[in-house]
Amino acid sequence: MRHLPTNGVRNSERRQIARERRRRKRRLTLLALLGALAATAAGTAWAADTDVLAGRSDDAHRGDARTHSPVHRRARGPLDGALLIADRGNDRILLVDEKHRILWRFPTVRDLRRGVHLNFNDDSFVAAGGRAIVANEEEADTIVSIDIRTHHRVHLYGIPGIRGQGSGLLNTPDDAYPLPNGDVVAADAYNCRVIWIRAHRIVRQLGRTGVCAHDPPRTFGAVNGDTPLHGGGVLISEIPGHWVDEVGPGGRLRWSIQAPVRYPSDPQPLSGGRILMADYSRPGHVLIMTPRGHVLWRYGPASGWGALDHPSLALALPNGDIAVNDDFHDRVVVINPRTKRIVWQYGHFGVGAARRGFLKTPDGLDFVPLNRRGRPLWTRVHHP
Repeated sequence: MRHLPTNGVRNSERRQIARERRRRKRRLTLLALLGALAATAAGTAWAADTDVLAGRSDDAHRGDARTHSPVHRRARGPLDGALLIADRGNDRILLVDEKHRILWRFPTVRDLRRGVHLNFNDDSFVAAGGRAIVANEEEADTIVSIDIRTHHRVHLYGIPGIRGQGSGLLNTPDDAYPLPNGDVVAADAYNCRVIWIRAHRIVRQLGRTGVCAHDPPRTFGAVNGDTPLHGGGVLISEIPGHWVDEVGPGGRLRWSIQAPVRYPSDPQPLSGGRILMADYSRPGHVLIMTPRGHVLWRYGPASGWGALDHPSLALALPNGDIAVNDDFHDRVVVINPRTKRIVWQYGHFGVGAARRGFLKTPDGLDFVPLNRRGRPLWTRVHHP
């Protein structure tokens, strides 16, 4: 049997409970104030550190090109992953997600202090296994590999600063793709050949070194694209003559067509035998065509914010959109092929800079999936 308190005891307990409630309220108010101050300090720390994930859009602290430009947003994400951008004019590589956060970069300030750097990196592609990135330094005539975790850099081929046709030399290398077997296939542009590199040696070659004439697969003009295909073939673009060629794994020509563009750049295979390609011109274009040259789709406003200026690479994303390097507009854009509208942008239209949120003549792209926490899944990137 429970004994009920008397009225005097009951009033005393009520006063004690009221005092305790007031103390608890004051403690909660103080904790809330301290939490708000800590959150503000943490946000400032994240925003100041350009080598880690930013707490907000990289463009939020400046005049935001995305705010003043007709970027058409949709419910689903424009990337569904992240883009590895070869920021050529800034001699760096950035991995950027759809919220404009930098997830990985090379070189960092620490790398530069150690003397580890890039020199006019034209393209950057993730190697099989997700441990390294292969980059071709176009102006330095070298191809290098960068360890994603340690940032250790290794020369794969070429002698820095020496351009030529002899053993160990390159002449403006382009599109150095790492393959699943460990080889790297690259366009040695003005030596007019496609080469396969393994252990610092050329183990296979298409074209004759220094013989620049369109007669595939024996000789080619200047080669600016060499996209590897499933099964071992390669999709090649040549200039002049705006040729696009498909060569099979045994070195036999499958087809060759003069593309309906002024400057074919980096053709990419799509399902059903279709070809996605950038027209490296002003105004630039992105198109999808058949191997017979029939245009199925084209994007290319003549002027305005949606126009392209020398786009070098168009890349199909898993969600069906198309990412494009808009080189001379200093930005990377994503285009919805159905609406023909830009739905995402990184960089500022026509403003080249190294500041956070900016690019300078970006020239290479690779797609990197992310996990549910927004972390890069490097091991899921493959070429082809």
